[in-house]
Amino acid sequence: MQFGVFTVGDVTVDPTNGQMPSERERIKAMTAIALKAEEVGLDVFATGEHHNPPFVPSSPTTMLGWIAARTERLLLSTATTLITTNDPVKIAEDYAMLQHLADGRVDLMMGRGNTGPVYPWFGQDIRNGIPLAIENYDLLHRLWREDVVDWKGRFRTPLQSFTSTPRPLDGVPPFVWHGSIRSPEIAEQAAYYGDGFFANHIFWPKEHTQRMVGLYRQRYAHYGHGSPDQAIVGLGGQVFMRRNSQDAVREFRPYFDNAPVYGHGPSLEEFTRETPLTVGSPQQVVDRTLGFRDYVGDYQRQLFLIDHAGLPLKTVLEQLDLLGEEVVPVLRKEFDSMRPAHVPAAPTHASLLADQLAAADPFALTTDFAELLAGRDPS
Repeated sequence: MQFGVFTVGDVTVDPTNGQMPSERERIKAMTAIALKAEEVGLDVFATGEHHNPPFVPSSPTTMLGWIAARTERLLLSTATTLITTNDPVKIAEDYAMLQHLADGRVDLMMGRGNTGPVYPWFGQDIRNGIPLAIENYDLLHRLWREDVVDWKGRFRTPLQSFTSTPRPLDGVPPFVWHGSIRSPEIAEQAAYYGDGFFANHIFWPKEHTQRMVGLYRQRYAHYGHGSPDQAIVGLGGQVFMRRNSQDAVREFRPYFDNAPVYGHGPSLEEFTRETPLTVGSPQQVVDRTLGFRDYVGDYQRQLFLIDHAGLPLKTVLEQLDLLGEEVVPVLRKEFDSMRPAHVPAAPTHASLLADQLAAADPFALTTDFAELLAGRDPS
């Protein structure tokens, strides 16, 4: 199972002192968080994509390329790649380039985004959000798997004998997660292609996430990719920790109360009761996170949001220390002990390459070699 953090890249005033970071400071802070994530032993860093204030990550591949050059094993991902307003040809090129530079340490999460005005900024209509997501991803999927593409659709000019360059590293496209908060059509899309489904799992009660993941698992099996419990699921989550739970609540409350997204709404106590937000001790985070399995089943990726709402970088880095020292090691051990042997691990470039080689020639790979290629010790 993979553990990591994701950022939405908001530039928000710190309600405890009235200070707001500059865009440069916020961008530098996000990259510092990624480097710290690798240092403390996390697996994944993911950035959102936004094109409007108060957010700064408008160019995810630029940021992830910078991080790739300064890390060795961290898997670089997106928390949203806007499949609706980005040209799928440009996505295919940009992320294949990043994949080569990062030696395969790349995957990405497709999403429609939640900012309505972004559509006309890029020449689209929000009323076409779902059709755009479906058509654009169909083209992207083909561009990464076919050397020469002829294509015609509703929302962009046709392609004739087009080859996207560079081609995916080792002929293996980056793994794709389809992220959604509330759209069953996106769960269906993920299931159709046999891709991963990432449930945002931040703002809604657990019953909502349970229904969305359940639909995806059912349709994944319907399309013949495996049994429902073999579907590839990721979850988001929000945490704030101090070793003493009362200290965590006291320190986080002003940030929660004034957060642009949920501030001035339900109380912190109501929100933690009704959603997966966990504010407390590391042990409380462990217990709450292990409980996610009770309603979504065995899953492959857990990403935490820890750097929003104006929290200073020093505090976020302290959160990462707690995740790396006291939370993730316990979660790894517990989740691994509960996962049945037939439930797959989280996909990586190495495991996807091994699967592709084995499918092309089942006799070409010995079991031990396939295990080593996938980054596992056959012993």
